[in-house]
Amino acid sequence: MTYVVTENCIKCKYMDCVEVCPVDCFYEGENMLVIHPDECIDCGVCEPECPAEAIKTDSEPGLEQWLKINAELAKSWPNITQKKDAPPDAKEFDGVAGKFENYFSPEPGEGD
Repeated sequence: MTYVVTENCIKCKYMDCVEVCPVDCFYEGENMLVIHPDECIDCGVCEPECPAEAIKTDSEPGLEQWLKINAELAKSWPNITQKKDAPPDAKEFDGVAGKFENYFSPEPGEGD
């Protein structure tokens, strides 16, 4: 089991999870974060820290796509270990349907 970042992170990109991760397995994209599944130690401290409830265990049904997305993007996006401010419109996008189709960006973020 590992943890994955799912669709609701898109355009919310809260970074409370980054701050508590003991192994620094988060990677930053332009408008979301991902977890490197090979680096995650399955401790679970990140999951309750996410205000958007976008972090799930990969054992939940229907998350195969997100495990693949996290694994692929963690290879090319920069590592992030320090919390930054969320986008100013993050609350407006929390819970919006169709975020992957309408707002996802494959571009990397800044990292640390």
